[in-house]
Amino acid sequence: MATVAAGSMVVGQAPKHLNPMIDLMAAKKPVFGLYAPANRRMGGPGGPGGAARPAAPADAPPPKTADQLAGEALANKNTDFIFDGTMEGGMERGLPPFLAFVKGMSGSGAFSKSPNGALTHPLVVKMHEIAPDPKAAAISIGQQLNAGVTGIMFVSVESAAEAKAGIDAMRFKANGGTRSEDVGQAPALWGLSEKEYKAKADLWPLNPNGELVNWTIVESKEGLAKVREIAAVKGIGVLWPGAGTLRGVFSTVQPDGTRKFDEAAWEASIQQVLSACKEFNVACGYPANATDIEMRMKQGFSVFVMGWGDPGFKAIEVGKKAAGR
Repeated sequence: MATVAAGSMVVGQAPKHLNPMIDLMAAKKPVFGLYAPANRRMGGPGGPGGAARPAAPADAPPPKTADQLAGEALANKNTDFIFDGTMEGGMERGLPPFLAFVKGMSGSGAFSKSPNGALTHPLVVKMHEIAPDPKAAAISIGQQLNAGVTGIMFVSVESAAEAKAGIDAMRFKANGGTRSEDVGQAPALWGLSEKEYKAKADLWPLNPNGELVNWTIVESKEGLAKVREIAAVKGIGVLWPGAGTLRGVFSTVQPDGTRKFDEAAWEASIQQVLSACKEFNVACGYPANATDIEMRMKQGFSVFVMGWGDPGFKAIEVGKKAAGR
């Protein structure tokens, strides 16, 4: 039977995974997701790097509650996942608002299974850098997994050893990893017993039956120099060029104080990551928009995350149309 993608699931066959992203990737279908909605005009964490935002204007409406933001996320039925970047800047500041958001999504049914048996809005989160303190990073990874997420993105990875340490922290000791046996609220949110959760909460594609996905970003010259070694690490589900950060890497300050952007070198860095993805048969991700998503799909990128709002919604529509979804 032919497989046709619709919504966030592959239609025409029973889902094999609770995490719908995995069935799509296994079927070589593009995957499209959105940043979680946030109070973007309010101060405090919530943006891609958890950076503080400018204070809200005096006449601005009151900030939305975590439940309201969760409701907005759940109302969008055209996304394959929800992505949250609040913890990139540090767990101490980012974890509490994220847990409130998860609670709102759970109360609204995000973690209940859809009619075809899959989670309706799987969550992927952005992790702070691993290299400065791998032991502390492993604890943070466990906290994020215990919150019920289905994927974690490692930022600014510069070596295979760094990626391997993070991947090990996502796996229970029974699977050869270093994750503690504590599972937090994850089993309840996935609708599973603790035993069932532990059997499923392993990394795909290392474990074909696993439900967790690792995303790894290369976004420095040091990382680019070792991108093939990084791409060869078993357990990376999606490898990303950090396009926004790399833009800064390939920009220099001129004597007059202006910045000069080397677009050719920037694009070459993106293609260098894509080449490593193809060589080692790893899905490649990109933060696309409506004007470039078709081009990036033709180049070979297959996992996309867009900003919340009309431009991001439009990018998903364009991407799905191009993919026949």
